[in-house]
Amino acid sequence: FCVCVFIAEDETALCELLGSPVLPLLSKKGDITIGGAFSVYTQTPKSSPSLTETPEPLICSREFQFAQTMMFAIEEINNSSSLLPNVSVGYKIFDSCGSTLPSTRAAMGLINGQERTFGKTCTGQSTVHAIVGASKSSSTIVLSQIAGIFQIPVISHFSTCACLSNRKVHPSFFRTIPSDYYQSRALAQLVKYFGWTWVGAVRSDNDYGNNGMATFIEAATKEGICVEYSEAISGSSSYEQVERVVRVIKTGTAKVLVAFLDSDGMDILLEEALRQNLTGLQWVGSESWITAHHLATMKYSGILYGSIGFAIKKAKVAGLQDFLLQVHPSQDPQNHILKEFWEETFGCSFQSSLQGTKQCSGSERLRDIKNPFTDVSELRISNNVYKAVYAVAHAMHSMLKCGENSETVNASCTLKSILQPKEVVKHIQDVNFSLKSGEKVYFDERGDPAATYQLVNWQRNPAGDIVFVVVGSYDASLQSGKEFTMNGLNITWVTESFERPVSVCSESCPPGFRQAMIKGKPICCFSCITCAAGEISNSTNSAKCSPCPLGYWSNEDHNKCVPKVIEFLSYEETMGTLLTAFSLFGAGLTLVLLFVFFWFRHTPLVKASNSELSFLLLFSLTLCFLCSLTFIGRPTDWSCMLRHVAFGIAFALCISCILTKTITVVIAFKARTPGNRVPQCLASHQRMGVVGGTFLQVLVCVAWLAQAPPFPHKNTIYALERIILECNLGSSIGFWVVLGYIGLLAVLCLILAFLARKLPDNFNEAKFITFSMLIFSAVWVTFIPAYVSSPGKFTVAVEIFAILASSFGLLFCIFAPKCYILLLKPERNTKSHIMGRDLQKNN
Repeated sequence: FCVCVFIAEDETALCELLGSPVLPLLSKKGDITIGGAFSVYTQTPKSSPSLTETPEPLICSREFQFAQTMMFAIEEINNSSSLLPNVSVGYKIFDSCGSTLPSTRAAMGLINGQERTFGKTCTGQSTVHAIVGASKSSSTIVLSQIAGIFQIPVISHFSTCACLSNRKVHPSFFRTIPSDYYQSRALAQLVKYFGWTWVGAVRSDNDYGNNGMATFIEAATKEGICVEYSEAISGSSSYEQVERVVRVIKTGTAKVLVAFLDSDGMDILLEEALRQNLTGLQWVGSESWITAHHLATMKYSGILYGSIGFAIKKAKVAGLQDFLLQVHPSQDPQNHILKEFWEETFGCSFQSSLQGTKQCSGSERLRDIKNPFTDVSELRISNNVYKAVYAVAHAMHSMLKCGENSETVNASCTLKSILQPKEVVKHIQDVNFSLKSGEKVYFDERGDPAATYQLVNWQRNPAGDIVFVVVGSYDASLQSGKEFTMNGLNITWVTESFERPVSVCSESCPPGFRQAMIKGKPICCFSCITCAAGEISNSTNSAKCSPCPLGYWSNEDHNKCVPKVIEFLSYEETMGTLLTAFSLFGAGLTLVLLFVFFWFRHTPLVKASNSELSFLLLFSLTLCFLCSLTFIGRPTDWSCMLRHVAFGIAFALCISCILTKTITVVIAFKARTPGNRVPQCLASHQRMGVVGGTFLQVLVCVAWLAQAPPFPHKNTIYALERIILECNLGSSIGFWVVLGYIGLLAVLCLILAFLARKLPDNFNEAKFITFSMLIFSAVWVTFIPAYVSSPGKFTVAVEIFAILASSFGLLFCIFAPKCYILLLKPERNTKSHIMGRDLQKNN
């Protein structure tokens, strides 16, 4: 086994190397000749050839309608009086057989003609002026490269490989079918539109499949789509290779399969898919098979039903069906292709010697049978052939300056003996015309037409047959993001429930979660993590969580920012209600004691207790209880200033009264000489003491309010999830001076009361004052660390508790013993009992 490689260095060498004659399948002479290369026979080897075995003969299938469409278009042009008048157009149609080697021979036949050129001078003048074909990208690449050496234009009707748009490699190539550059991106957008982020892929192992799938994967990756696997098959793939590919597809987790296959590869794949019972997949197809009638049968319906994909726009070519129905072997009795077509169509034979086969009479009619050849209901690729022929005709019309030198419409063209191929290429590049159907035909700088597709879905009609229903469209000329549109029709899916299948590697992350990549897995495989506190995601599959703006916080589901909870000690909550109740209870109890003391104001006990200071002390204690209410409720400018000022002045008044009372008790019992009386000015001195002690606190509070008064403040630092509405002290120094002054008065009072603790037992008020000051001091010493460390509204609660605890302590320690005597032991409320111990000592 040997392989010979020949390299042609120039046109002459190529002509000499491949100058053997090749006969066309169909031909007609004319002033202008258009070549055709179609897969009239498609190469489908049964198995891959080996190096030790003889390859099996080719099994061919027909692609005859395209060739007849080309002949129909040329006949229309020849009958036209406005396009190429008085110029006859001929054709030479060769079979590319869907393979590169026959395509090479077809190219040589189109360029060289039927005569041998070996040993003769190669003039470089081709027998055709333009070529329409071929049907497969790989075949077209060969055809374009050979024709490109001679600058002969090639217009393909079915080759979609994006590689053919490279003007450096294919300078004379054009096509009437959009490039896969657009189809691959359209498929990626389609997959994204339906939310499929985890797909499988299978392709033809040729230029069409490899280039198309590479572009699809690139576009899909940009759209956030992951490809679980990408397998390739070809017409020469072994059975083991095809079996492995189907097994990979079957065991994959993707529920959607993107099949970028040509018709041959699709046939091979489906046969093995049937054998392995491959069902339940949603197929997404390319234009090469998505409208293939031979696949839309009951045989494959269990696999392909519900398939969706992009197809070339369907069109109508007036008069084509009548032309096709007139095809008959009698048109060219010497042409074997017509006979073979007739025999296969009607299942007969023109040879009477064949056993078991009826003889063809020639009277059979194509009108009497249902045949794909005469079916023009789905004209897609045939319309591309039609457009390609007309593009050549319009280019020639322009090149030959038809009608420019005459006023009549039927003016003849200036026919040249030699038409330069590069001039033909230039005029084809510049064509811009409309068909009878209104469809515009033109080429961009890469030789590509406008990229428009129809989105086709496989559905069943009432008769149960598979039909191709157009459910959307794609137009690459539209603004980015608006190329793909749906027409609102229902889509049939492959699933038993007829609902859109779900194909994802990981379930979608709902709002409130974000995606977290899994190490070693594609980006479509992720875990869902709850957004952190203060962050939200309000869409599905968010890549990250967004922080809430200032003043807002995430809700429980982390999918919405809500205003932060404003926290303060309110009357409605349990703690506020309890503190309010204790405050009012303390104030009410104090007023009751005040009433009791007023009722017994003429008794010896009340008189001996310095009734004036007692009334003033009870009044100040009432203020102390009530001032705690200013700490409850929503802080305002006035409440913030009032709470601290009222607290400072009320307690300064209270402690000043106790201090003055203590001093009065000490002075009174130090006068031990019998008959000595308390100085008359003592009453005025104690009033001055109370007023003086309170006035100093008033001055401190006024200075505090004048310099930096307290004000409401939204604290967002301590607790991120809520706003603590509190009173900012304005000046911490002012607050601690107020508190310190009260503490100073309390310490002085405690010292004096402690010194007077050994006064007569029957009237030892100093002892009770000592106990009250001890409780007062203990409460406020404990208050300082609790106040500093308590968060939010608990700071206020601690302050209120300190106020209430110290107030109750003063109230009970000082006045409870006296009320006990006044209400329960009235016999002890006598002057003799109160002064009894002193009288005994004097006697």
